[in-house]
Amino acid sequence: MSASLDGKLVVAISSRALFDFEEENELFEQGDDRAYMALQLQRLDIPAKPGVAFSLVQKLLAFNQSPPTNNNQPVEVVILSRNDPVSGMRVFRSAQHYGLAIERGSFTRGQAPWRYLKPLHANLFLSTHLSDVRAALDAGVPAAQVYPRSVHASDAHPFEVRIAFDGDAVLFSDEAEQVYQSQGLQAFQQHETLKAALPLPDGPFKPLLFALQRLQNAGTPAMRIRTALVTARSAPAHERAIRTLMNWNIEVDEAMFLGGLPKGEFLREFEPDFFFDDQTGHIESAARHVPSGHVASGVRNNFI
Repeated sequence: MSASLDGKLVVAISSRALFDFEEENELFEQGDDRAYMALQLQRLDIPAKPGVAFSLVQKLLAFNQSPPTNNNQPVEVVILSRNDPVSGMRVFRSAQHYGLAIERGSFTRGQAPWRYLKPLHANLFLSTHLSDVRAALDAGVPAAQVYPRSVHASDAHPFEVRIAFDGDAVLFSDEAEQVYQSQGLQAFQQHETLKAALPLPDGPFKPLLFALQRLQNAGTPAMRIRTALVTARSAPAHERAIRTLMNWNIEVDEAMFLGGLPKGEFLREFEPDFFFDDQTGHIESAARHVPSGHVASGVRNNFI
């Protein structure tokens, strides 16, 4: 029987999002890929340090450990990297060093790797390259630009995957955000009050939230998932967001309606393994406290 990823939660991730290759990347960004390859080969037996998304990947892969059978491996993590195949050896060795069961990868030596997301049926793509993230989102794959300088995840919740999402332009469409941008806060509040009973259209990360809920419902004694909606909305605009999730038959564990307050300190208290937001200002605030990724979708990102 041929191998298949059907029914799995598939996370595609760049090597730089998973591991700390910032020092090596300086050579890569200078266009000296030969020097970069030589340095990676020189460090082949030195495991790379964990990167921003390491905790998220490590915990998601823990869902495969109970029961430990090849027939029940609900999570697949695939490296999708602009690295060259030689440097890819160090990526796989580093994964092995940390006990990450990662077997698949595509290394494109500087070319855009996002085109391989469709045959992977990826539920999430994490990369440090904004252009790859934009292309993935255009192709209908939930994707975020990882901020490599983000604070790493807390180790306070070893048996719980914690993920926080912004609402508009992330879980939901940017319909309401467009009203806010063009007409202001009062018009936005009126718009959302009038449409409180009407579910918001789907945003780019709705499929990921669905996939996480399926994974949670499948269950494992070793791990669970805790999700949070962290939004700049406030009452009365909160109601439409909650009713939309109810209409989707999706539950989140926490909801924070912050009315424009900086999100970073609230996220610090929630301690997520990752946070997704469409606004760079929110991501820059969050990245000082938690692992963060920019979802380059919606009206706020039209000119970035």
